Amino acid sequence: MKKTTQFKQLINNPEILVLPSCHDGLSAKVLEQADFKAVCAAGFGISASLLGKPDIGLLSGMEAVRQYENLCSAVDIPVFVDIDTGYGDVNNVIRMVRECEKAGAAGLFIEDQTWPKRCGHFDGKHVLHLEEFVPKLRAALWARRDPDFVIMAGTDAVETLGLDEGIRRALLYAELGCDVVMVEAVKTVEEMQKVNQALAEVHAPSFINLVEGGKTPLIPAKELQEIGYSVVAYTASTVFTTVKALTDMAEHLMKQGTTRDILHKMIGFEEYFEFIGANDIRILERSFLGPF
Repeated sequence: MKKTTQFKQLINNPEILVLPSCHDGLSAKVLEQADFKAVCAAGFGISASLLGKPDIGLLSGMEAVRQYENLCSAVDIPVFVDIDTGYGDVNNVIRMVRECEKAGAAGLFIEDQTWPKRCGHFDGKHVLHLEEFVPKLRAALWARRDPDFVIMAGTDAVETLGLDEGIRRALLYAELGCDVVMVEAVKTVEEMQKVNQALAEVHAPSFINLVEGGKTPLIPAKELQEIGYSVVAYTASTVFTTVKALTDMAEHLMKQGTTRDILHKMIGFEEYFEFIGANDIRILERSFLGPF
């Protein structure tokens, strides 16, 4: 089964899809081996991993695509990717959609913020007028060559224009043909329920993005499913965990001059080579050797 078809089925399953975010091939493999059915890759982590910069629109579209190629090659599960606001006009959106398809992504997310965009849980966001964003969305839907390639549209309208406008936009994006929609940065369970009641009336799958310390409360997946969500993404968890673990290691090494006493916090040498696939590669290499 194609990864696009597999991912579309996961979204439309009755059980909510828990979608952790990866930021490089290594984090993607960790999540795959933890038995997640799919992963996402968002600008939050890609900007941090590639540039060491925050998610404020510094990452270029093709820098993101090259990383998406690496991620999709690293794992055998579907990878859902982020094209921010499309990196330009309708022509840029068309290119991004097709480049992401070629990279092996199972689908992508586009948002209605102005450029340069900000992480959806940052303050100071602004959204495009619908007359500016809808053409981009139409272009994205037109550009996909695989009909199962999932396209999600998200709105950041809640912060500046209110919840009702966010819901209105999400309903419009679903009406235009998006496979799943998101109202970003809702702040209460009551707001979540209002969003999902509206989307349920048009049978539109609903996506929620949770960021530790962000604007939306961290509610367990089962409860989110009961509220009506089809997908919950954790777009910052691996970045926050990586920074914390590396900081602890670096501080210990600086103070003690050795990592001997924190080996229990690390994967072992042989265990790592098994995890990363080196042993399988050596077996494959040997299969090519022999008499000729």
